[in-house]
Amino acid sequence: MFSFKQFSVKQDKTAMKVGTDGVLLGAWAPIHHNPFGVLDIGAGTGIVALMLAQRTHAEQIDALEIDEDAYEQAVENFEASPWGDRLFCFHAGLDEFIEEPEDEYDLIVSNPPFYAEDYKTENEQRDLARFQDAMPFEELVEAADLFLSENGIFALIIPYKEEEKFIALAKEAALYPIKITRVKGHATSPLKRSLLAFSRHENTEIEIDELTIEIERHVYTPEYIELTKDFYLKF
Repeated sequence: MFSFKQFSVKQDKTAMKVGTDGVLLGAWAPIHHNPFGVLDIGAGTGIVALMLAQRTHAEQIDALEIDEDAYEQAVENFEASPWGDRLFCFHAGLDEFIEEPEDEYDLIVSNPPFYAEDYKTENEQRDLARFQDAMPFEELVEAADLFLSENGIFALIIPYKEEEKFIALAKEAALYPIKITRVKGHATSPLKRSLLAFSRHENTEIEIDELTIEIERHVYTPEYIELTKDFYLKF
């Protein structure tokens, strides 16, 4: 069980535990446009959807999860939260979901599987959660294009080394970056993640910044504390 200020996340059934990536995305995703409908693609434990339920007044927060154990866990976490009536999880793959588009969403978020070319573990569930071949970037962009409302925002977190490639893919679907935050563990470490937000409107003024998580082990930067203080018990 992972406890936050307003909700808790059980994670005993799923291979992918609560991690910094999900927390970063849930806290960072732009909500200034007051989204009515939110879609979380690849929900895992449901943490990003839960954080967005806390941060927004969105009436409809849908999540999509292909892994059965993770799906069951997300449903359990949604039902136990204060926002159970606004959260719904579909047990389906993105390819199935794309086939029957019913709704448009004002905010689409994803903490997609990352891959490392030479890295497979003995745990198939964990591999499915980690590997991009379970959810190719092309498919993610296609879904965003299909489901995003006219003034909606699509936000995700990916490895920094994939940033350029993803921005180029999104551009092909007429989705343009509006905000980019590059993340590193501490001041001297290389950039590790990119938080990206896209809209359908080309923007000449892209907001670009960097976020460092720790000053030293378990000593967090003021910027990271500011971003996540509404969630972590320790801040």
